[in-house]
Amino acid sequence: MSLSTDIQKAIQRLNRVAAELKLLFARRDLAIDLMRLALVCREHLLLIGPPGTGKSELATRFAHGIQAKHFHYLLTRFTEPAELFGPIDLDLFKKGRYHVRTENMLPEAEMAFLDEVFQSGSPILNTLLTLIHERIFYNGPELVKTPLITLVGAANNLPDDQTLKAFSDRFVLRHEMIAVPDESLSDLLDRGWDLEVQNMKQDTSSQDHGVTPAHLNQLYKQLASVGVGQIGAQYQELIRRLRSEGVDLSDRRLVKGLKLIRGAALLDGREEADARDLWPLNHIWSNPEDVSILREVIQPIVADAGGPDLDTHRPLDELKDELDLLASRAGELKGDGAFNAHLSALGQIRRELMLYHAGEEVLRKKVEDVIEQVMEAMRQS
Repeated sequence: MSLSTDIQKAIQRLNRVAAELKLLFARRDLAIDLMRLALVCREHLLLIGPPGTGKSELATRFAHGIQAKHFHYLLTRFTEPAELFGPIDLDLFKKGRYHVRTENMLPEAEMAFLDEVFQSGSPILNTLLTLIHERIFYNGPELVKTPLITLVGAANNLPDDQTLKAFSDRFVLRHEMIAVPDESLSDLLDRGWDLEVQNMKQDTSSQDHGVTPAHLNQLYKQLASVGVGQIGAQYQELIRRLRSEGVDLSDRRLVKGLKLIRGAALLDGREEADARDLWPLNHIWSNPEDVSILREVIQPIVADAGGPDLDTHRPLDELKDELDLLASRAGELKGDGAFNAHLSALGQIRRELMLYHAGEEVLRKKVEDVIEQVMEAMRQS
């Protein structure tokens, strides 16, 4: 039985939002794919890297794209619980009842971003543990279920403090975001300026694609129908091998791994997972020193099955979707930043077609036609 039309449309809408973000953010495709996977699986993502690498902007843009209630905050060791969860209702407090006003605060958010997520005191961390794991917030004596879909945390590095280990382990997916390398500097500057221009105009164009938390809930429920088949036994064998290599993975992370595999298959439009869908396991590490071991063990299996490469190229369907999006917007471009960002994205598609999809001559011809269309528009502007 194939996926229903509603499920297929929800996947297409989410993929379109992701494609638009990839046009705006240079060299952040993998981070965007992990955020998309986290949203579908209702898991949490930790982005590790220095300030200024776009972590906050990326999470905020994705929240806008799915029309989610968004909460964004920078934590410090002086942050008070009320800054995240809301102030005490003084009128009720005077009557002897403890109640926090949570309007527009973290307990009511569907997607959240916490910068420097480990830089807060134990009262906040203890509340966050329950909120992000069980989706529950204790408002005085009242137990409140929260609508949180995913929380994206950011940090410069993982904490050494063992008391933070349980909290850190709630972030099943991890990704290291490094500065864009020199060879992609032109791409970074072009897309970065285009993003600045959109911010000046308060452009939220990705909101009109009809992606809502309700669509994400459809996809989340669909995970239960995605089979793992023979990949289940292969997954167990991989776990044994990783353990023999000394990789530290909690029982929680191992169970969550199966959900991520199902999510990868679903986002690819399939009801049965296979070895291609093992790629998220590259990002379930607990210790940074285990990253290379995970890649050495998992990625060859993914590559042999025709799954996504870690960094270099994307599936043909994704390239087609992005090309269609670029073509549809070619006549709307204004300003050098927008033109250059568009040409850069088209150039990347052309490179990936030449390197990894050499037989796609019709698609390559379309890329050249769209490039010529953009160049003509530049000459006339």
